[in-house]
Parts: sequence; structure tokens; C-alpha cells
Amino acid sequence: MFRRLRIAVLLYILVFIAVAQFLTMRRSTSWDAPLWINVYTVDGDARSVTRSYIDSLSSTEFSDVEKFLAAEARRHGVSLDQPFRLRIVGDYTDGLPTLASDAGALGTLFWSLRMRWLATRLQWRSAAPGGDILVFAVFHEPAAELALDRSTALRKGMIAVANLFADDRARGSNHMVLAHELLHTLGATDKYTPGTNAPRFPDGYAAPDAKPLLPQTRAELMAGRIPLDAQHADIPSTLRQVVIGPATAREIGWPNP
Repeated sequence: MFRRLRIAVLLYILVFIAVAQFLTMRRSTSWDAPLWINVYTVDGDARSVTRSYIDSLSSTEFSDVEKFLAAEARRHGVSLDQPFRLRIVGDYTDGLPTLASDAGALGTLFWSLRMRWLATRLQWRSAAPGGDILVFAVFHEPAAELALDRSTALRKGMIAVANLFADDRARGSNHMVLAHELLHTLGATDKYTPGTNAPRFPDGYAAPDAKPLLPQTRAELMAGRIPLDAQHADIPSTLRQVVIGPATAREIGWPNP
């Protein structure tokens, strides 16, 4: 009897979460009100440099992301002055669910459910106002040999995990990664070629009609790199080198005139 009751309560909670998330997803791309993004910082490697960097972050750390997204939204016909509002709401220290690189469909589904349950628990126990999107900003001490795992995001659940460097010199690229994952939660797709990470023509080019086509001077956000020639592309050092292209704008519901 107790087991059946526990299962019933769990199913009720899951249905409640699913309905709430469905309504949030429907509202998220109507662009008639700002989207609030709650950011939790995460120490990704338990090193003193990383901890010190996180502790030094100000409440305006991601204001450049807000400004970039607002400017691009206006360019694509959105009338809201501030479509995204980012705020750091806390420091998460309990460890995030991990997604193995070889996880199959079942493993990915299980990870997704764990992330969505974590997001719900955080919202229930947080004193911060509820947000529309939850982002975990996971910082790591930079090192020459370190290649960060690919960041991830969930459209269902509207949760993103952005792997970032704990270094002021990486602030621009950190902001690009966070903005990239943020748009994934709204339905934007990657616009680079898996395996090579090369921007995919034409949607992954900031200026696909440029003559000559290469080198490009800016990156499309969901491609993440500036194409220089047939074999090389650079990661932008600042959001001033990044745009949101028409294909991405359509995916997230911007008018895109």
C-alpha cells in the first residue's frame, strides 16, 4: 500500500512538472515578456583558483550577454527592450548528474529526468524568484592541456550546463558559450559540422553572402567559430564578434523581418 502511494505521489509530481514546463516552453518563444534566467555557479574542479574566481564574480557578470541578446533581438524585429534577464542566484555544490559520452537513448533520458528533477528541487528550496530557464555555469581552472567537455542543454526542462574557464581573459568566450547553450533551451540547433566543429554553410556563417566569402569577420552564435579559410576557424574572443543568423532567429520564434 505504501509503495503504491509513493509511486502515485511521484507520478503526480512528474505530471505537475511536465505541465508546468510545457506551459513555460509555450510562453518562452512568444516574446511578449522578458525571460528570466537563473544562473547557478558551479566549481567544476575543486581547485583554489576556480573557487577564488567564482567568489569574485559580481551580480553583473553576465550583463554583456543580456546586452548582446537584446541588440540581436531588436535586429530581428523583437520589440521587447530586454528579452533576457540573467541573474546569479546561488552557488551549487552538490554535484551535477553526468551524461556519459557513450550514453544511449535510455541513458540520455535518465540523465534528462535527473536534471529536470534537480531543477525542480532547486526552485522549491530557493529564496530567489522563479526563473524561466536554469543555467549551471560550471567553471574550471584553465590549463594548456585542458579541453572542456561539450556544454549541454535541454529543450524540455529548459536547463543548460555551460562549461567555462575561471579566467578573466576567457570572459568573452565564456559569454558566447553561455549564450549558445541558452538558445538551445529555446529550440536553436547547432550550425557546425559534428567531428570537425567547422561552421556549416550557409546557416553557420555570419555573412553567407559576403564576397569574397572567406575570411569571415564574425561568428554565427550557434556555429561558435569564425570561418577563416577551408580548414581553419577561430573562436571569438568577445560577443562583439558574434551575430545570431536568420535560421537561428526563426528557430527561437523571432520575427526575423
